[in-house]
Formats: sequence, C-alpha cells, structure tokens
Amino acid sequence: MAPPKKSKAKQANKSDSSAASPNSTTSSSKFPSCIRSVPPSSVAITIHAKPGSKLSSITDFSDEALGVQIDAPPKDGEANAALLEYISSVLGVKRRQVSIGSGSKSRDKVVIVEDVSLQSIFDALDKASKSN
Repeated sequence: MAPPKKSKAKQANKSDSSAASPNSTTSSSKFPSCIRSVPPSSVAITIHAKPGSKLSSITDFSDEALGVQIDAPPKDGEANAALLEYISSVLGVKRRQVSIGSGSKSRDKVVIVEDVSLQSIFDALDKASKSN
C-alpha cells in the first residue's frame, strides 16, 4: 500500500505548514525537551538513571535528560522500583501514576506520569533540582 507520488508533495506541504506555525513550537519551548506532553493528560520524562549511589537525588536537569541517582542496586528491578518511588515522591503524585515507558534494562529511560500537567512536572523537577 505505497502512497501515490502526489502524497510526497502533500507531505512536503505538511512539513512547511508545521514549520510556519510558530505557536506549536513556542508553547513548549519554555520547557526542556526531556519533558514532553503525551495526550491526553500524561507527561513523558527522559531520565538518565545512575543506580547504586548512597542517596537518591536529582543530579542535573538539562534538555537531554533528567539525571537521577538511585540508592538501589541495578539488579532484579530494584533500581527501577526505587526510581519510580523516588520520582513519584518528588512530583507529589501517587506511585500508581508513574510507570516506565521504555528503557527498563537501560540507564536511559522514559518515565510516564499520568494525569498531570507539563507545568506542574516542570515546577516540581525544577524545585527538586535546585534544592540539591
């Protein structure tokens, strides 16, 4: 089911129209790209986990990823469970609202937080990163 050749021109027009509408890019530009909205009411956070530390804390909050030290070893899912527990406490949400979207076996993960706004996540992470 390859699209006809005409659709390539339509795709080019779509990319031109999305580049021409600055409203879509300016509204999310005030947030780092490591946090993004997932419709309808969730937020995805890109995390670089550092398991096996003495204390759980946020180490950096950049465009690439949120750096998080975890006080659990990286075996048998202990670090993942500790990460989700720590993130839920930092964000002030229930543990069941937080899950790993991808990267459960990697240090680079995407954590999904349900039923929250992008602004509330940004505020909580910004506050937590500045307190460390």
